[in-house]
Amino acid sequence: MKRVNCIIVDDEPLAAKVLENYIQRLVHLNLVGKAENAVEAFDLINTQWIDLMFLDIKMPQISGLDFIRSLSRPPAVIFTTAYRDFALEGFEMAAVDYLLKPISFERFMKAIGKVELPWSKDNVPLNDQEAQTFARDYIFVREDKRMKKVLLSDILFIESIKDYVKIIIKKGSVLTYLKMNYLEENLASHQFMRVHKSFIVSIEAIQGYSATEIEIGNSIIPIGRYYKNQVHQRLSDLLL
Repeated sequence: MKRVNCIIVDDEPLAAKVLENYIQRLVHLNLVGKAENAVEAFDLINTQWIDLMFLDIKMPQISGLDFIRSLSRPPAVIFTTAYRDFALEGFEMAAVDYLLKPISFERFMKAIGKVELPWSKDNVPLNDQEAQTFARDYIFVREDKRMKKVLLSDILFIESIKDYVKIIIKKGSVLTYLKMNYLEENLASHQFMRVHKSFIVSIEAIQGYSATEIEIGNSIIPIGRYYKNQVHQRLSDLLL
């Protein structure tokens, strides 16, 4: 069963904690993160794959409704609020459901039952061809205090540097705070391959390889002993 990646966007800590407890009771829900405002939520959505968002409406600076309007491809949304006045507008924006605080677990479960995602109602993941339809061709990563858009087609390889990763692209590089395991899990598997504990490479960018190294441009990337067999198997599949 594919787990549903969720985020909670709410500036009320107690309300967010209630939702977190409810999510943790359901094995098919995976809480990826929490945000107190739209800016933090935007960072989460553009650095991780999010299926479902629990979104408060009345928040500082940008309301939940305005935040949804700003997204070109928003995830499924369940609005959470203490105000009935926004219910009609919430449903007009194709929200899955509209939960009034305080939210009971029974009402929460009813809302979850309405969620429809880009895979079947039996929770069977899409096949490779269908999955590509829903895969984004870019990611947003934080560099210094700005979010930078990186096209997947521009990535040559990714190198882990302590708590950061350096994304080498066709014209330069981007240094950002991300975990290699997260990138390995979320980058499209048909495009990228983990070859070392410190390196992920673009398969398309590989110009040559040996038993121990991969050549990409002017860079020589080591193949780790742990990854050696799977890397050689993957590369052998590309031979004519």
